[in-house]
Amino acid sequence: MNSNSTSSREYAELLTDQLKAEYSIPASAYDDSVKRGLRNADGSGVVAGVSRIGSVRGYYIEDGQRVPHEGKLYYRGYDVEDIVNAHRAADTFGYEEVAYLLLCGSLPTRVQEERFLSILSAAKTLPDGFFENELMKRPSRNIMNALSRAVLSLYAYDDNPDDTSVMNVLRQSIELIARMPTIVAQTYAMKRHYYDGASLYIHNPKTELSLAENFLRLARRDKSYTDKEAKLLDALMMLHAEHSGGNNSTFTCRAVTSTGADTYGAIAAAINSLKGPLHGGANEAVMHMIADILDHVKDPRDDDEVGAYLDRILEGEAGDGSGKIYGLGHAVYTVSDPRAVMLKELIGEMAADRGYIQEYEVAERVERLGIPRLMARKGKSMPVPANVDLYSGIVYRMLGIPEDLYTPLFAASRISGWCAHRLEELITGGRIMRPAYRSAAQRQRYIPIQERN
Repeated sequence: MNSNSTSSREYAELLTDQLKAEYSIPASAYDDSVKRGLRNADGSGVVAGVSRIGSVRGYYIEDGQRVPHEGKLYYRGYDVEDIVNAHRAADTFGYEEVAYLLLCGSLPTRVQEERFLSILSAAKTLPDGFFENELMKRPSRNIMNALSRAVLSLYAYDDNPDDTSVMNVLRQSIELIARMPTIVAQTYAMKRHYYDGASLYIHNPKTELSLAENFLRLARRDKSYTDKEAKLLDALMMLHAEHSGGNNSTFTCRAVTSTGADTYGAIAAAINSLKGPLHGGANEAVMHMIADILDHVKDPRDDDEVGAYLDRILEGEAGDGSGKIYGLGHAVYTVSDPRAVMLKELIGEMAADRGYIQEYEVAERVERLGIPRLMARKGKSMPVPANVDLYSGIVYRMLGIPEDLYTPLFAASRISGWCAHRLEELITGGRIMRPAYRSAAQRQRYIPIQERN
């Protein structure tokens, strides 16, 4: 096996330069009719459908031009800030209500909520044999990889996996929402044991606990957590639950759904999309950047020193060499990302008490000093906001959640949005998604192998 592997690597290395030339397409092949990245020339997204689930507002159009506007995120027409603030004021958990709202289209009455929570609680237990056969025997060093595979494996434990009726997909959606935090926590336990050499400890979910509480209980060796910690994670899960049909993972879910594929295949595809560092993986990059600034800036409270280091990051001379200030910029938001605004407020209330004031202050300086530098570097007149990733990693860090779990927890939150969009695509889509690509290949005559040079 090793010799074949080595041979494959050598063969790939030999052909790399040839492939770069063969796959290269000159800029002249693109014109205004080609929407690269499914984006218009002004950076706005190509309209691929209509949805009643989520709405992202970051600007408005006036005289054909984009005009910056304070960022807003709506779930079924409700401002997410109102939802989160209402639960903070009432000191209640809200993610389950958000899941109901996204799936069913309206806020639940007390009777409806109690019924939904009862069904959700009963679905938290993994199928018989699933943990032993799918998680324990096949550990992975990457939790997103393990999560995707686990979701695909649930197909084999479903008595009716291919039925795409609304009733069946709703049933599958509820089970996936309930089980995702458990799968994330237990796949991480396997990774720690088999790849990090740590002791193995496994806990079972408690049906009476919220999804946020259950995750913290499952992920911690002693199963302990505070109510304040669980409510903070719950707020982050609410803010991550949905972000319209245009974000890459949700669009992937809808595209796969449009083919008639089963629920597990569509959700696994969304997970794999979210795994990408340009999508869900950015929160880890932010924390690495903050650690790098703390390691290399003598006084991280000095604006001049931090600003000078951000200049070096933009030049590709510091950080990871990418020239990127992670956590800044967004495809839709301009003036502000409402999720970042809310997380910044939540962190500010707890950072000092939990010993993370330094990370919080560095993130705040990155936002304040980095935005004008980024705009000047790229020649942007449109405002650039801090995005949710600038502060979400600090929330995870404050909760003692390891970086391996940042993006998987994002997936465990976004699952309710993915499932809602899958249902909407099944009910209203009606056509397989099939965008066009213009050919840039020249016509050629086939030459028999004996005549080739």
